[in-house]
Amino acid sequence: MKAIVLNNWLKDVDEMVVDNNAPEPKLGDNQVLVEIKAAALNFFDILQVQGKYQEKPPFPFIPGAEFSGIIIKTGEKCKKSFKPGDKVFGSANGCFAERASAQSNNLYLIPDGMSFEEAAGLFLTYPTSYSALVIRAKLQKGEWCLVHAAAGGVGAVAVQVAKALGAKVIATGGSSEKLAIAKKVGADYAVNYKDKDWQKQVLKITEGKGVNVVYDPVGLINPSLKCIAWNGRLVVIGFVGGIEKVPTNLILLKNISIIGLFWGSYVKNEPERIEEVWNGLFSLFASGKLKPLVYKKVFYGLDNVKVGLKAIANRNTFGKVVVIPNSARSSKL
Repeated sequence: MKAIVLNNWLKDVDEMVVDNNAPEPKLGDNQVLVEIKAAALNFFDILQVQGKYQEKPPFPFIPGAEFSGIIIKTGEKCKKSFKPGDKVFGSANGCFAERASAQSNNLYLIPDGMSFEEAAGLFLTYPTSYSALVIRAKLQKGEWCLVHAAAGGVGAVAVQVAKALGAKVIATGGSSEKLAIAKKVGADYAVNYKDKDWQKQVLKITEGKGVNVVYDPVGLINPSLKCIAWNGRLVVIGFVGGIEKVPTNLILLKNISIIGLFWGSYVKNEPERIEEVWNGLFSLFASGKLKPLVYKKVFYGLDNVKVGLKAIANRNTFGKVVVIPNSARSSKL
């Protein structure tokens, strides 16, 4: 089996190499063996291969956490009624490979009409954005929602979810191309956060009132305090741009709430929310209100995982970046 196998931490993703004789994944009782048709790349993959992520698997290990594919075999005590041939998406350790074993509770059937490329990036970004806006921020119809990095993986989803909830969306991005993408996925307005007066632009759009909800996967909480409304809610999704120190006096004066969202913790702390969120998402998929956004260049072959990750690191991408492990096979449903 071909896979990217790490025996030590890397200084850079350029050091990733493909092992043509990687060991086949073992199948546990509540697991399924999947032929991976498409693997999604994430920013945290860059951190993990360098030993900078909170989760540090023992060596040797195969990186990659999000995929779509076809079930080859199910474990003897599989808790979900999957069968060989089922087309699924989900999460597993070791997705930068031709095959992987996944816990059955981390898999779902691919919605009708969705390609493997589109499905590969559903498992992490969609519940993150949905739970952030629906459960944590409680975004309401008619409210203003500011979505930072709106052309990115979670940002593009947040725009679509906010519009599905009936909110008015202002998207931010760092280039005209990314602003155009944000408008394409549904944003009502688009503002370049590199402009010195971007907060004033947001205030002008909202007629001086400011936005009710800020969705921030970047680290723009402090600047957003200048354009948030009274009783506003800021949701912290991530901090690619660095961890901030927030002036608490502004939190008090504007009566605002700063809310964190870490979707991965729901399994341990509120497992009942998992199916609630996925049921909401599948309903939106069926209605056509959510449409996965895949980066314009799909990368073929595991050798190009590092190329895709470099593009993410350099902020040259939008939506979800996807690699087809076995470039000789079709990845379409």
